Amino acid sequence: MSRAGDGLIAQLRRPPGGRDARIMLLAQCVDRTGTGVWAAASVLYFTFVSGLDARRLGLLLGVGAVAGIAGSPLAGRAAERFPVRGLLIGCHLLRLGTMGLLLVARDFATLLPVVAVTCLGERAAKTLEMLFATRVAGEQRATYQALSRSVANAGYAVGAGIAAIGLGVGTTNAYRALILADALSFVLAAALVWRTREPAGHGLVVAQGDGVVVDVPSTAPSPWRDRGYLLFVLLDIPMNLDDSVLNVGLPLWLVHHTSAPHAVVPAFLVLNTVLVVVLQLRVSAWVEGPGGAAAAVGWYGVILFACCLVLATATGGGAWSASLAMLAAAMLVTLAELMRSVSSWELAVSLAPPRARASYLGVAGMAQSVQKSVGPLLLTGAVMTAGPAGWLALGAGVTGLSLVQRRAGLRRLTALSSPRVADVFPPDRRPADRS
Repeated sequence: MSRAGDGLIAQLRRPPGGRDARIMLLAQCVDRTGTGVWAAASVLYFTFVSGLDARRLGLLLGVGAVAGIAGSPLAGRAAERFPVRGLLIGCHLLRLGTMGLLLVARDFATLLPVVAVTCLGERAAKTLEMLFATRVAGEQRATYQALSRSVANAGYAVGAGIAAIGLGVGTTNAYRALILADALSFVLAAALVWRTREPAGHGLVVAQGDGVVVDVPSTAPSPWRDRGYLLFVLLDIPMNLDDSVLNVGLPLWLVHHTSAPHAVVPAFLVLNTVLVVVLQLRVSAWVEGPGGAAAAVGWYGVILFACCLVLATATGGGAWSASLAMLAAAMLVTLAELMRSVSSWELAVSLAPPRARASYLGVAGMAQSVQKSVGPLLLTGAVMTAGPAGWLALGAGVTGLSLVQRRAGLRRLTALSSPRVADVFPPDRRPADRS
């Protein structure tokens, strides 16, 4: 059970999973602080220090996003053969190396593979963190995920603040100092992960709610042959669109289609960060278990539609009304994010067979990476080109797909709960998964 009433600080002191979970949460906070530094400075670094024009910068970031898609399934596959703890340390050290290469890379041809490997390692690390949490937190993984989201957002905020200092100085050495700060975060995160302990066995070991560790058979089904799970992953891509709406849609819509002052744009991130830190635990307490996660998927669609409706009506009126409308949209998309961050992970775990959970979660992690690649293109190339009608169409489409996802998730949960079906059919052969 989630102890939302205990408060964030109390739960961080006693997280699900005990000592190892507490150390891992600290490692995640350190990692996200470094990531926040680099995220805030990367575009300007490539522009002013590396001298890339807009076309090459866009290609660089696009290739990095595509490379990140491969990180999740590769990490999941590797976690079935090697300890998650060692793999995660390896990802941190890999990114440490690529950050060092950025300091000496000068031409576009060198930067391209460096950025690609960095993005692949980052995505793989996030998947491995999910696997670690699934194993040490057991049935309390939703509470752990809420704590993880809270510390991650706090880390991003601290990192952005550190980056602001370097960007204010604006010299080449200041930019390089920010890269070194990101690299230092990987060293510290790897050292913290080294201090954790991992249950005996590799990726096929899962933690149960009572803390008992069960080593399941080595033979396991492939997620790539499981139609029901692949359908979940496919539908989970639009269930991650809140990320692109917040980071791309809201700023561009405000600048080009409303009379709100540009100074409102930074408030989107501030509002998002505060709401996630304050409300994530409460949402996780409400969205408890697979059934609650399936219900939250439906609410995700409804809330995102409300956000799109507000955006569609924000074009009229003066600066004050437009500003209030845009801030309301930011609040709504954050609420959608809160729903998604818990429900998506819970369903990804619950819909996967325990004996192949590592590889299944690796495939599930692709949904967020794919969205990061295609989401901004969808918003800029179709939604905002169509104007207010584009937002309404997007909201209606995501709402409809959320209901399909909810129904498919509940149907698969029912199939997995049937002892006869679970024993007789592998996931890719179950009748319920093919309907």
